[in-house]
Amino acid sequence: MRHRRLGDTGYQISEIGFGAWPIGGTWGEVSEADAMGALHAALDAGVDFFDTADVYGDGRSERLIARLRRERPGEPFTVATKAGRRLPSQTVEGYSEANLRSWVKSSLQNLETDCLDLLQLHCPPTALYYEPMVFEALDRLVAEGKVRHYGVSVERIEEALKAIEYPGVKTVQIIFNIFRLRPAGLLFREAGARDVGILARVPLASGLLTGKMARDTHFDEEDHRAFNRHGEAFDRGETFSGIDFETGLELVEELRPLVPQGATMAQFALRWILMFDEVSTVIPGAKSAEQARANAAAADLAPLPPETMAAVADLYERRVKPLVHHYW
Repeated sequence: MRHRRLGDTGYQISEIGFGAWPIGGTWGEVSEADAMGALHAALDAGVDFFDTADVYGDGRSERLIARLRRERPGEPFTVATKAGRRLPSQTVEGYSEANLRSWVKSSLQNLETDCLDLLQLHCPPTALYYEPMVFEALDRLVAEGKVRHYGVSVERIEEALKAIEYPGVKTVQIIFNIFRLRPAGLLFREAGARDVGILARVPLASGLLTGKMARDTHFDEEDHRAFNRHGEAFDRGETFSGIDFETGLELVEELRPLVPQGATMAQFALRWILMFDEVSTVIPGAKSAEQARANAAAADLAPLPPETMAAVADLYERRVKPLVHHYW
């Protein structure tokens, strides 16, 4: 497993990370045994960056990662968590210093630590990025030793560009995959110039880019892929990258001939993201040990040839860009 710099945090992290949303909730039921199996398998495969949030399973995801640390003493890894989605509605006023401190306290308890490696604001409203007092409060949490570094998880490019104007923002987490290419433009250039780390989330477009789905694929009623296709619960871009499910299936079939021999569609999609040097790590989710090992193995694939990268770019321009590029 190769490692990359996470901006100027001082962290060197595995280029394939572990997205812990699926083991928390809203991706269907995952037993604790399966969740722990996935976490251990990831660590065994060289993954040493785990991304979670306080609302994933109401703290379940954080607590499982704390258990991993107890069960693997002496094996260091970096944990990023998020805060803000506990608010009943997303308002700037909700991100008060009192609330931030309360959320941090909860995550510290769940993760069984006295300092968070990386705290990220969890897709707050756009107007928040124009409120310096929020970032000043985060600076105080860093100064007090409760948080080592902080960043943002965003929906839109514009939010990321505003966020990185604040010197304390060390990382940006954003959806970036074959169906969501816009971040590779201005954002990647500006983040690189400011030495801000990029965490690529939803890299498999909610599973579309595994190539294992079909029109009759069934999703549990508690799975966001069943209840959030049109943004009923949160931003629709988080589900299938905002692409209509049936259209996404058609696009996957166009991509299938590009997959290298011996690789899966998912591994190809992850390796495509790693072709961008600005990306610090990719954080695919996993609900089993098998999935975790397969995700990590994507880092072993040879670099994709220029003609493959060009073919993906052409597909995006023809079929995907008109559908999503202007939204996020």
